[in-house]
Amino acid sequence: MTRVLGILNITPDSFSDGGKYLEPAAAIAHAHALMEHADGLDIGAASSHPDSPVVGALGELRRLAPVLDALRQTDIPFSIDTFEPKVQRWACAQGARWINDIHGFPHAETRRFLADQDVDLIAMFAVQQRGNATRVATDASSIVKRVTDFFDERIAELERDGVDRSQIILDPGMGFFLGAGPEPSIAVLRAIPMLRERYGLPVLVSVSRKSFLRRLADTSVQTMAPATLAAELSAVSLGVDWLRTHDASALRMAMTVHQAISG
Repeated sequence: MTRVLGILNITPDSFSDGGKYLEPAAAIAHAHALMEHADGLDIGAASSHPDSPVVGALGELRRLAPVLDALRQTDIPFSIDTFEPKVQRWACAQGARWINDIHGFPHAETRRFLADQDVDLIAMFAVQQRGNATRVATDASSIVKRVTDFFDERIAELERDGVDRSQIILDPGMGFFLGAGPEPSIAVLRAIPMLRERYGLPVLVSVSRKSFLRRLADTSVQTMAPATLAAELSAVSLGVDWLRTHDASALRMAMTVHQAISG
């Protein structure tokens, strides 16, 4: 069954909810609300949107520390969404269950450190390879091969550096991480069954409120909940293991009905 990670953005500039949960009290309250319907949280302190400024490791730590101080007193399982090695190491000491890296853990020294931690690694593909997402045109007919070429290489590097295969979760990227238009994201979504069969590893997808859905549905962030839910249920039908979402309540309700009907 597909599991759910609720998105908690502790940022002033995330594209869909920037600033709503920047204050620790608001972030902690939203964390508990998400966990009424989610299997875990994915907490990020730096937006990867193309227009967002660089925060840096120290900036992320300042935003994360008061929230994790509170969450550590609970049994809430959480992921930290960061490509900063310093933050990844710190997150392990705070009890993170997962580390989510939009660059797929490119640093060998960090991979060797994480191999010895009780943590799973969400390794994402992104055409940018470094830094935030950018708006680049990509070829939808070749994007799936680019994803598999990356995973072939990165999984081998992770295992070579001591990471157990059971620690790895694959995220093929969505939206600007695959290209400026909607076609690359659609192609990769359709490839979910192939990715699961090829690697025998869990696959996580995050389509929630992505720009490619807004373009497909000709809508805005404020009115795109139906588009998000349609894409998420499509991913469920394709066998995705994890969905990362802003609206865990709506997704859980839709999945319950979907499962009852589809069996």
